[in-house]
Amino acid sequence: MAKPAGKISASPAPSIAHYEQPLSERMRTFLRLEFLYHPMLRNSERDDDWATRATISTLLEILAILSRGDVRSEALNELDHQIGALERFQSHTGVDGSRLGDLMNNLSTSRDEISGIGTGFLQPLKDSDFLNAIKHRSAIPGGTCEFDLPEYSHWLRQPIGRRQQDLAEWIQSIRPLCDGVSEVLWLIRESGQPVEQQAVNGMYQHSMQKDGNCRLLRVSLAEGAQLFPEISGSQHRFTVRFLEWSTVESRAVQTNHDVPFHLSIC
Repeated sequence: MAKPAGKISASPAPSIAHYEQPLSERMRTFLRLEFLYHPMLRNSERDDDWATRATISTLLEILAILSRGDVRSEALNELDHQIGALERFQSHTGVDGSRLGDLMNNLSTSRDEISGIGTGFLQPLKDSDFLNAIKHRSAIPGGTCEFDLPEYSHWLRQPIGRRQQDLAEWIQSIRPLCDGVSEVLWLIRESGQPVEQQAVNGMYQHSMQKDGNCRLLRVSLAEGAQLFPEISGSQHRFTVRFLEWSTVESRAVQTNHDVPFHLSIC
């Protein structure tokens, strides 16, 4: 059947796949936390004992990351940096003052909440005999099955409301920090404008400006492309190689074609 005259069917916008590379240890830690935090929240809302298991497993991974360094201070320093950067925009013409004010208020609120949890915010999780038993047995393949941890198995059989109450209490200990990290990462991503580039014979190299303050690289490709980027480098210079993927049985190799892509230096 012919389309009605005068009507144009809009083509759906192509899906974009983003690949990120942190350029500092702080960004590596933040990205790992974000990677774990949001799936943990989604699983914590599901009425399924395997989802609850996944929530506990992810919570323990987050605890391990937060226990290795002073991530709280890193987050506070990054929030201070972002607030200072936004404050400098207040004097610029053409800036949406209302939107800028909202961003600064959100960051200041996150900073206050992270400051408020204090340096001992992880102690309730570390002192939990229940979580420590699961953590200890998790190092063994299949170590959290019923005969290894009968108390854990019994708790998993409790009504979802009971489990969610306990999960919410544990997650609350880390929520302010993880929420603050997520907000910082969103702002850093938004700070980088995508620029069209081309990788000649599948390779692209870039040298940073000496006064640059790059934290994160984002390479964007059309979803479904049989290519993926391998990014290596530092805050001074980086290389992007595009590899052709076929199957899991074949090792990906660098393409010999020119590859157009979008690059954001955040």
